[in-house]
Amino acid sequence: MSHAPLDDAAIAAIRADFPILETKVNGRPLVYLDSGATSQKPLAVLDAERDFYLNRNSAVHRGAHTLAAYATEEFEDARETVARFVGASTDEIVWTSNATEGINLVAYGLSNASTAGAESEHLALSPGDEIVVTELEHHANLIPWQQLAERTGATLRFIPVDDDGALQMDAFDELLTERTRIVAVAHVSNVLGVINPIETIVAKAHAVGALVVLDACQSAPHLPLDLHALDVDFAVFSGHKMLAPTGIGVLYGKRELLAALPPFLTGGSMITTVTMERASFLPPPQRFEAGTQRVSQAIALAAAVDYLSAIGMDEVAAHGARMSTQLLEGLRSIDGVRVLGDFGERVGLASFDVEGVHAHDVGQFLDDRGIAIRVGHHCAQPLHRRLGLTATARASGSIYTTSEEIDFFLNTLGDVRAFFGVTP
Repeated sequence: MSHAPLDDAAIAAIRADFPILETKVNGRPLVYLDSGATSQKPLAVLDAERDFYLNRNSAVHRGAHTLAAYATEEFEDARETVARFVGASTDEIVWTSNATEGINLVAYGLSNASTAGAESEHLALSPGDEIVVTELEHHANLIPWQQLAERTGATLRFIPVDDDGALQMDAFDELLTERTRIVAVAHVSNVLGVINPIETIVAKAHAVGALVVLDACQSAPHLPLDLHALDVDFAVFSGHKMLAPTGIGVLYGKRELLAALPPFLTGGSMITTVTMERASFLPPPQRFEAGTQRVSQAIALAAAVDYLSAIGMDEVAAHGARMSTQLLEGLRSIDGVRVLGDFGERVGLASFDVEGVHAHDVGQFLDDRGIAIRVGHHCAQPLHRRLGLTATARASGSIYTTSEEIDFFLNTLGDVRAFFGVTP
């Protein structure tokens, strides 16, 4: 069933919840098109975090007094809210500081598996085992696997992309062997905005017994997400890209895998018994949550989830698809502009190159006119290198982005080459 994108009245009501959108930049109204890097935060989220500090602030899981009980209950209620949002069970949700920590947690846990006892041995990697990533990954879903390969002697391989940036799935078939242990892939490319064929990747990976790690940073804010239905083994996403504060992220893991995965960070709050010689660890998810937790941030993330859920993720996705269409059609119409990843189903994000003008100059030109975009390699140097570029500009919207803002961005971008004296 298709859903209509948000109408003008709905977007206007949403924008009223984001006071920062009234900010002036260089004397001009802010047009914020950098939501792919970090989203803005609605009052409901800011109020939820402030209300916790004003009325219930306490450490969780370690106090017998009333405030501690309230804080613990709200903290765990937040976990349940987030689990429901992504189609997971509550005990499959681990709080992290961000998605990068979540991927590193899995990678280091796997490298610890060889010495963690019988229950973890099946997760251990050995020389000759293979880890498969893709050529379009964010560095956060590449470097931890490079490091895991170095620690274990495993071999890192990658699914290449074609000249448009599309994954070459025929090559994936050739890469998969009985030695493939892990396949790590982005649900949505943070450069291309393209939704990757995750169902196909998962089925092929599981057919050879490999685990699938999903980077959901650009899908959790924009698409309905059901991790059980996708059947991925691990997934990560960050709160700050989906209307929540910085400093909070989520690792999802299938229950049986988290139970077998050794901890990465150790210390207080993740143990049962400690002697001077050894320690026993709590079951997941607390096993992976050492130290003082991100209580207010988790509560605020739950408020962000509630905010998105009230709008409806199908409607959010439809709005993103409309933004994508508007962005692509507009960018295609501008002479000298090359769009990256102009294919497939997408979220409201587009990266582009302006012939003859460096991406940083494009960004500065737009910023002078109040338009905030992203410039650089977007933490995806291998993909840029494959596409023959060192840097691009990226425009990315969210639920508060209007079609008028996108039109203003496109019209302004059309003046860039003339401003810098680049002739057609």
